Amino acid sequence: MKTQNLEGLTIVGLSIRTSNKNGEAMTDIPKLWGQFMSNKVLSKIPNKIDNTIYALYTDYVSDHTEPYTMLLGYQVSSLDNIPEELSVKIIPEAKYVKFTAKGDLTKDAVLNTWKTIWESKLDRAYTTDIEVYDDKAMNPSNGEASLFIALNS
Repeated sequence: MKTQNLEGLTIVGLSIRTSNKNGEAMTDIPKLWGQFMSNKVLSKIPNKIDNTIYALYTDYVSDHTEPYTMLLGYQVSSLDNIPEELSVKIIPEAKYVKFTAKGDLTKDAVLNTWKTIWESKLDRAYTTDIEVYDDKAMNPSNGEASLFIALNS
C-alpha cells in the first residue's frame, strides 16, 4: 500500500448521518445514492469542476463502528450560489492510503474493499475517507473506484 498526500477539496452534495451498526448504512447509503441520482443533483450544483462523483465518509464519532456522515457530491471551485438544501464539506490536505475497488460497483466491489480496510491494521485518522467515481466508473457494472483512507500523520 502506498501513502500519498491529497490536496484539499471542497465538495457539495447530499448528505446523511448513518452507522454501520444494525445494518443502517446498508439501507441508508443505497437510498442516498438513489436520491442523488434521481434528483439530478449535478444540475443543482454551481461551479462544479467536472463530473467526478465523490462519496465522503466524515464526522466520525470515533471509528467505523460508530455514527458518521456520508456526503455524495461534486468538487466545486467556489461556494457562491450553493442551494441551501445541499451540504458542503471542505477537506484539508491530508495523508491517505489508496485502495481500488474493481468489478460491479453497484453490488459488492466497493463493500468488499471496505471490508478489507476495516480488517486492516491501518493507523486511520477517521477524519474524512473518500471514494472517487471518475471516468473509470462510467460502466458501474464493470468499473473501478478509488478509495482514499485518511491516515494519522
